Amino acid sequence: MPSQPAPTSSTLTAADEVVDICRELIRFDTSNYGDGSGPGERAAAEYTATLLSDVGIEPEVFESAPGRTSLVARIEGVDRSRPALVVHGHLDVVPARAEDWSVHPFAGHVDGDLLWGRGAVDMKDMDAMVLSVVRQMAREGRRPARDVVLAMFADEEAGGTYGARWAVDHRPELFEGASEAISEVGGFSVTVGDRRAYLVQTAEKGLAWLRLVAEGRAGHGSQVTPDNAVTHVAEAVARIGRHAWPLDLTPTVRALLEGVADLTGLPFDPDDEAGVDALVAALGPASRFVGATLRHTSNPTQLTAGYKANVVPGRAEAAVDTRFLPGREDEFWATLTELAGPHVRVEKIHHDVALEAPTSGPLVDAMTQALVAEDPGAVVLPYTLSGGTDNKSLSRLGITGYGFAPLRLPADLDFAGMFHGVDERVSIDALRFGTRVLDRLLATC
Repeated sequence: MPSQPAPTSSTLTAADEVVDICRELIRFDTSNYGDGSGPGERAAAEYTATLLSDVGIEPEVFESAPGRTSLVARIEGVDRSRPALVVHGHLDVVPARAEDWSVHPFAGHVDGDLLWGRGAVDMKDMDAMVLSVVRQMAREGRRPARDVVLAMFADEEAGGTYGARWAVDHRPELFEGASEAISEVGGFSVTVGDRRAYLVQTAEKGLAWLRLVAEGRAGHGSQVTPDNAVTHVAEAVARIGRHAWPLDLTPTVRALLEGVADLTGLPFDPDDEAGVDALVAALGPASRFVGATLRHTSNPTQLTAGYKANVVPGRAEAAVDTRFLPGREDEFWATLTELAGPHVRVEKIHHDVALEAPTSGPLVDAMTQALVAEDPGAVVLPYTLSGGTDNKSLSRLGITGYGFAPLRLPADLDFAGMFHGVDERVSIDALRFGTRVLDRLLATC
């Protein structure tokens, strides 16, 4: 049987090139250590800019600091009277130690239907899908339904200070006229019973990385020291770390659980914690995402004090990663301050807002229709992300953000475990599926 001819520039589709683009992006080590010591995003941004300029889309590439590089391009839509849609990704990744992985994390290794590498799901997969789709549209002379502001940001993995936050604060004109945005960690499938459901991210928890500081009386370790900074911090850490935050179901979480109840036949009673847990468990691997959105969370992560075993230090510190629910921040801070106690000062290392977007409307309808067109019979449900995205920064401009990186996943894949995990990987079939969904969305939304 004769082999098929290689695609030409006029017949090349997003599905043809999405894997190659994703592999190349993975091969750029853009590790973000959070302290400025990483390689930065410059090389990946320049590669991305070339992909766009090759098809006549001219991006603006800019740096917030040496090597911390982002880019933004505006693609004219059919109806320019409508507000623009921001489609954004980030180019940085969390670090990966090669010795922990089955393959090198920056090799872009393909094995059968799987593409392995740091960033394969967070989020160079989405970056590649978006780039391949807009390239195909440009080659074919098609335009999106409305203006698209395409952005690839630096520094998302450390809170966006050198990326989306910097762009919003210093270059807000790049997003002029935009009202909505889509980005990562949504639109992926889960198998519930015998049905496939896609979870569109319509909300995300707020985050506060905190420093607990206690100052006491320094002295010799052999003396009685009631005002001991280490003791004060240790007690605060224990109270915060062991605190059982109560079940608190926000509107998005309730909508998700109601949908799962419809699919499974399990009862939904918001006051029945065991029943709620059963509904979450029915989501399989995605339960790790959803389970952390039922309540506030607070996890101590670091302790620092002293310099010698027989010296009581005058200062002790701890770090805590806290995440609070949309609409519940005031009550969260009141409880946390009480848990810290009178001897401990709470300082913010990094703080960002919680978000909750409408679970219905034209954009949500368009996302749903694009998914169902490619996977008839599927169900689309809203969910809350326990982490955070660059949608937090864009919200400062009044832009409503959603998570929509569409992937049709194998039922047995621990997708949640891929994020920041060892042996991160994504299905090639899922990447190609995502390009088709995104093409439909941009053409119609």
